[in-house]
Amino acid sequence: MSAEQKSVYTRKDLESIGFDPLSDLGFPGEFPFTRGIQPTMYRGRLWTMRQYAGMGDAEESNRRYKFLLEQGTAGLSVAFDLPTQIGYDSDDPMSLGEVGKVGVAIDSIEDMERLFDGIPLDRISTSMTINATASILLAFYVAVARRAGADVKKLSGTVQNDILKEYIARGTYIYPIRHAMRIITDMFAWANQEVPEWNTISISGYHMREAGSTAAQEVAFTLADGMTYVQAAIDAGLDVDKFAPRLSFFFNAHNNFLEEVAKFRCARRVWAHIMRDHFRANNPRSWMLRFHTQTAGSTLTAQQPENNIVRTAIQALSAVLGGTQSLHTNGYDEALALPTEEAARIALRTQQIIASESGVAQTIDPFAGSYYIESLTHQLEQQVNAYLDRIATLGGMLRAIEQGWVQQEIQNAAYDYQRAVDTGEAVVVGVNRFTRAEEPPIPIQRIDEALERRQVERLRAMRQRRDTLRWQSAINQVKDHARSGANLMPAILNAVESYATVGEIAAALREIFGEYHESVVI
Repeated sequence: MSAEQKSVYTRKDLESIGFDPLSDLGFPGEFPFTRGIQPTMYRGRLWTMRQYAGMGDAEESNRRYKFLLEQGTAGLSVAFDLPTQIGYDSDDPMSLGEVGKVGVAIDSIEDMERLFDGIPLDRISTSMTINATASILLAFYVAVARRAGADVKKLSGTVQNDILKEYIARGTYIYPIRHAMRIITDMFAWANQEVPEWNTISISGYHMREAGSTAAQEVAFTLADGMTYVQAAIDAGLDVDKFAPRLSFFFNAHNNFLEEVAKFRCARRVWAHIMRDHFRANNPRSWMLRFHTQTAGSTLTAQQPENNIVRTAIQALSAVLGGTQSLHTNGYDEALALPTEEAARIALRTQQIIASESGVAQTIDPFAGSYYIESLTHQLEQQVNAYLDRIATLGGMLRAIEQGWVQQEIQNAAYDYQRAVDTGEAVVVGVNRFTRAEEPPIPIQRIDEALERRQVERLRAMRQRRDTLRWQSAINQVKDHARSGANLMPAILNAVESYATVGEIAAALREIFGEYHESVVI
């Protein structure tokens, strides 16, 4: 628990913080959006139920997507393998042993076509968890939609595209920070014209929470990243009210149920003030914090994995009561491997039961006015603003990351929590309390070891078929745009349509931008 708790809360607690129902809460769909960003919330439309999936090659993942759609999922969420995330093709020596292991292997436009074969891209919302190579994967998606005859202006979905949290907590970066920021603002400008319904970034606190941050740190560092992206876009000449309504966020739903509800409410309120008061945005849609939530992978245990079903249900419920716009629930077996179909089905059914049987979607922000929830929302808001002030004194989020300050704060929080687990102060059921002598085996998802060879063979065959002169011209254009400062997206789109691969386009940008080397935090 990151905020101090009292045993009992009363009206005096709200009086002590100067709680004002009109200014601090307002109404759903109105500034500061504490109670939600839509006037009707789930009474008008339920959150989008997504299941994050991707494994092996495109065909295997396509089968899983069709299975999930048959089970009632409302949007797709694509997991990419590690080589795709860091800009290496499947036949690169750096990719050996990693192809298709933690997500789907995508090398070329042909892989992307196989991935979405038979899926109407103009009628399905797709989220892609991709960051350093997000521009390339978005270009693949648009090119495939064009080939299928879809109206790309109607494509809806999200690329995560949050490179700052990669430097902080996850590590799938490629380029130096300021060049990576340039790629992102190019995507903002291009997508605003070409794919106006697409969310070009999902500013993510999820991975910082997975790395060990507290709830307050998760919100503060995520919103600080968001401020950095907004300022970079403004500095690049973009109108805040043109791109800000397409910003989206991605949070973790962790174990402390009531703290998580308060966290989501706090995040909306702080962001609304940042956008209205700091950036002077005039469009109320620019003030809204729209977010996706995923239940906490770091809380899943390999011991007694069936307990994870309960953890996931509680976490999912906190996200719904906190007002999320979209939700992924983890499979109970994910501490062991990628989820099986059975685990994915149970995870999706968890959301469907919350939506259809629990009754929580019938009332908007039912915790509003609670002595404890409002006090905790206020307390988290104070902690978040204190972190934002500290980051400002360090020279902004880029400087705080480059100095390793953000990373150190998260490491300290992670150490404190692990020490509490080790001493038994923090209870993890099935791990340090209520254990069992033996763990019965459970079926797990296994990736065919022959998949890597097949993927490499397909990639090399595609290179043999393509028009080499057209391909080389397209790669040279990517380099020219990188040097000149011209928007990179048209050149990247031309490259993917010329059958350039993820690795080749990333290598062209590496040649111009260089690579990032992490500062060691001790």
